[in-house]
Amino acid sequence: MDLLFGNGPSTAAQVMDGLPDGPGYSAVRTLLRILEEKGRIRHEKVGPRFVYHAITSKSEVAEKVLKHTVSTFFKGSVSAAVIALLDSSDESLSDSDLERLEGFIESRRQSVSEPVPK
Repeated sequence: MDLLFGNGPSTAAQVMDGLPDGPGYSAVRTLLRILEEKGRIRHEKVGPRFVYHAITSKSEVAEKVLKHTVSTFFKGSVSAAVIALLDSSDESLSDSDLERLEGFIESRRQSVSEPVPK
């Protein structure tokens, strides 16, 4: 998917060329077929080749992958996933990053503590 987002419409051969030490041609075709069955990409025939296009946005795919990761590896705990991510990062957070996180957390606290209108 990342190759289709970055390079735009591509043939299976172009996708395969973009994968370092990637699988063979038939494996790439199988992966593309599975992504098409899942509704993430589509193809059109251009001459003798199929050209594949992403039909879901990168942000939609990222959200689905992230939700699946949290569900699978962190038993659905967003806080455990965030802590693991922050704990395993080799980079220090800048003051602006910390302020942004604090602001987000505070806005979530306020939205949880506000009474629900009837």
